[in-house]
Amino acid sequence: MITGQELIELGYRPSKWFKAAIEHANQHQLAGEALAAYLATVAPAIVDPFEQPLPFHQNIKAETNDEIANVHQVVATMNELMKTPTLVKGVVMPDACPTGGLGQIPVGGVVAARNAIHPAMHSADICCSVMMTNFGKQDPKAVLDAANAVTHFGGGGRLEYSDLPQELEARMRANSFFNNQASLQIAKSHLGTQGDGNHFLFVGISQQTGDTMMVTHHGSRGLGANLYTQGMKVAELFRKDISPLTLAKNAWIPYDTQEGQAYWEALQIVRDWTKLNHTTIHDATLEKLHGNLVNRFWNEHNFVFKEGDLFYHAKGATPLDDKFVPDSQDGLRLIPLNMSMPVLIVKGQTTATNLGFAPHGAGRNVSRSAHKRAKAGKTIEEIFAAETAGLDIRFFSKHIDISELPSAYKDAHAVKRQMQEFGLGEVVDEIMPYGCIMAGDWEIDAPWRKKKNKAIQAPL
Repeated sequence: MITGQELIELGYRPSKWFKAAIEHANQHQLAGEALAAYLATVAPAIVDPFEQPLPFHQNIKAETNDEIANVHQVVATMNELMKTPTLVKGVVMPDACPTGGLGQIPVGGVVAARNAIHPAMHSADICCSVMMTNFGKQDPKAVLDAANAVTHFGGGGRLEYSDLPQELEARMRANSFFNNQASLQIAKSHLGTQGDGNHFLFVGISQQTGDTMMVTHHGSRGLGANLYTQGMKVAELFRKDISPLTLAKNAWIPYDTQEGQAYWEALQIVRDWTKLNHTTIHDATLEKLHGNLVNRFWNEHNFVFKEGDLFYHAKGATPLDDKFVPDSQDGLRLIPLNMSMPVLIVKGQTTATNLGFAPHGAGRNVSRSAHKRAKAGKTIEEIFAAETAGLDIRFFSKHIDISELPSAYKDAHAVKRQMQEFGLGEVVDEIMPYGCIMAGDWEIDAPWRKKKNKAIQAPL
């Protein structure tokens, strides 16, 4: 009688294929060479990382000392990443910056994998994206005021917009990653919310037409974060079976499996939910203003895009090619820079050196904490006043976050120059800044933070 322990002693790692293999071996009384030959046909094939990294194109160059250090880190992590055995090509964008450990895809990185979806290469903020609504000749302050009254930043959800379209809910219930009460509840309660960090609501004036335009920037909130967590667990199970030497962060789900098909559909559900989330906020602002919709389009810049058996993982990169954007409008894409700079409206084509992508924004050269340390000696109010002069900048939590002010990001002018130099899209219009809303340091007032501070301040 063959047991799982015997398979382990033969060098196999316990996995879900054991059960069927043991039943088959015992039914046919396999042993010795016959057993070994059979197991070789059913055990997952092991795929090792490449010994040398695949080449990738660098659409980035350093222009300052901070950028030299940043580019060095980006290249180092890309070289390690490009040893992942599913990958076939990659590029980095001018706004690239490392995130996570060595070998993890940087912000501004794009890699194409064959028959594989890598959850860590889209990260927890699945479908981070931007949407623009043209309000015509509306007063920009009126638009910002209306938006401020209907949007929501920070933690948690809200109840005002918690009705899911029946078709979307049905798709969730039919998907193994979403068919649970927790996912359905998050999908409902997080509608109409924008989260925190670098997510924003921006109002500006079209340089071409003088129309007032609103741009929102956020991802899929808790819905996407929950999917990411599940996806990483599934990918890790596959990694242990088929590529144990691959870095855990670069684990993948093979697309040609039941799990891969379900995960791909789950990503499409997240995309549709995120678009609905943007639309909810934009429509609520229109309704508050009693305004008319002149034009609207959107695009994601943190997602996975499929072409044949290749899956393009864009970690903070804007898809230029219409083949990646099924609901594209006139090939137009949005690239925000920082709150004091225009949001770019661009068009572009696929080339061998851009793989069909452009930057997603300005990126960072240093971390948030390092930026804050560099500002020591000035008050938050002084920094805010100097960097936002002439703009209507609001923090939803009422607490300024200096790590989201313009100086926290790369030089936006340099990013624009490098876009032109490397053929990363043509700017067809710019939305000149009037003002924006961001979450700010909302955790200052979070219940858990208040409770902790109260405990610290309590007399002994």
